[in-house]
Amino acid sequence: MTAHRTYAAVDLGASSGRVMVGRAGPDSLELTEAHRFANRPVRLPEGLRWDVLALYAGVLEGLRAAGRVDSVGLDSWAVDYGLLDADGALLGNPVHYRDARTEGVAEKVWATLPPAELYARTGLQYAPFNTLYQVVAARSGAQFAHAERLLLIPDLLSYWLTGEQGTELTNASTTQLIDPRTRDWSYDVADRLGIDLGLFAPLRRPGDPAGVLRPGVLEETGLTGPVPVTTVGSHDTASAVAAVPAAGERFAYICTGTWSLAGLELAAPVLTEESRTANFTNELGLDGTVRYLRNIMGLWLLQECVRAWGDPDLGGLLREAAGVPALRSVVDAGDAVFLAPGRMPERIAEACRASGQPVPRTPGEITRCILDSLALAHRRAVTDAQRLADHPVDTVYVVGGGTRNALLCQLTADACGLPVVVGPTEAAALGNVLVQARAHGLVGDLADMRRLLTRTQPLTRYAPRGDTARWAAAEARLATR
Repeated sequence: MTAHRTYAAVDLGASSGRVMVGRAGPDSLELTEAHRFANRPVRLPEGLRWDVLALYAGVLEGLRAAGRVDSVGLDSWAVDYGLLDADGALLGNPVHYRDARTEGVAEKVWATLPPAELYARTGLQYAPFNTLYQVVAARSGAQFAHAERLLLIPDLLSYWLTGEQGTELTNASTTQLIDPRTRDWSYDVADRLGIDLGLFAPLRRPGDPAGVLRPGVLEETGLTGPVPVTTVGSHDTASAVAAVPAAGERFAYICTGTWSLAGLELAAPVLTEESRTANFTNELGLDGTVRYLRNIMGLWLLQECVRAWGDPDLGGLLREAAGVPALRSVVDAGDAVFLAPGRMPERIAEACRASGQPVPRTPGEITRCILDSLALAHRRAVTDAQRLADHPVDTVYVVGGGTRNALLCQLTADACGLPVVVGPTEAAALGNVLVQARAHGLVGDLADMRRLLTRTQPLTRYAPRGDTARWAAAEARLATR
């Protein structure tokens, strides 16, 4: 058996895409960037759309830059999809989850299937952009009338690369059409809401073969076939959690980036009414695990402010924010009021004004408000998850793009009152690579994957400073509003 193999990890985030090259063996794991490209949605007259053709072009360019690889895996953000006609052609650009088309749709769904019943069957938190609500919003339109297949974003790109269709399970679990207990479709939910599950391609699991690169793709990329495509945890959070370098079970994780996904890895879903009202979700992970987590608005808040300020130097902003008094003003970083793009500095100031707190005015003050608010939201999610799942933790692991923000990592340790281990930054790509390596027999189970990460990836540890009383007081301030 070859001691090392090389894998291409296509990792598409909400603001950028990348093709990473991973070289893996039983005792080694290296990751390099082949190509990175912007993911810029486009606002058309009919609404906000993903430029999926530009993303696909970026993937092809990245595979060309990657050179010879033994396999390709794809992961992306969740919930969004493309519709194909009977000939397999795409029926329009996929709709962006921040589009307004799902406004008021949840109430129509709940009239047939009340929220408590829907949660008991699917375990998915309420978010207005869940695929279920998107489908209900779209099914009366012209595109849906001609649709023969619905493919989630990574499955759509995989189809274009291979000509074969499938629906990867970890991403399918974000549709609100999967039963987390059976790890299969929730046929009852679909039947009651009149959703045809025949629109979806057969389910695939991480590690399953997903086809080989088409001759046209080989010609476009200069690769020599056959090059297999391997199913990975195609929801980027599933791949990122697989790359959390933890030992044992007593850990929480925070996957940071445009969103913060904060929670626990469990053996079974938590489907209680208390869990639903706390807005926790049960998404599926590798090897029968459940990602029990809460979605938090994440660094989107800062990204939008930086865009509004004309893209100033982020390092300077963070240094200015570090000098602002802690917890002077905080907002609810999970509030849907911050979901849409535009006017983010003004909206944060308005939220502070409405709650009777000092209004942050300078970029440094607004940045500190955002980081304190995110750390507070991390604390609330980690604390609530332990209580609701009866699953205590000793350490919090932070992975993803937010690992570069040292101030946020330290504030998260302070807020949680727990040590925070930070890294790897490219967790989703590493999880993607490791599942491909496991499919080739180079690494073992999930615990073995994590031991390899711990041995090979740089990690940073943040110890909590002071007590958590001031964070509890800030949390109480938010709770009274």
